[in-house]
Amino acid sequence: MSDGKERTGGSRYLYEPFEYASADMVQANERVNDERWRGLEYRLTQIELMLERLERRVWFTIFGVTAAVLSETVTGLLGGAGG
Repeated sequence: MSDGKERTGGSRYLYEPFEYASADMVQANERVNDERWRGLEYRLTQIELMLERLERRVWFTIFGVTAAVLSETVTGLLGGAGG
């Protein structure tokens, strides 16, 4: 406390200087935050597209395996009934 003021009690906020951001700094932070949000939304959109493609591939795989099992079953039944 080299400023010559004597502290007699109370909140420290009464004695410490209040620092504030200038309007330019606030606007710059808003622009940075807006750009970050745009980047985040872009990445989330890309992730959603990749998940949709992955889901489609999984369903095609499930249908393919099911079709193969059914065809083998039908082939086995027809082959056993004819012989």
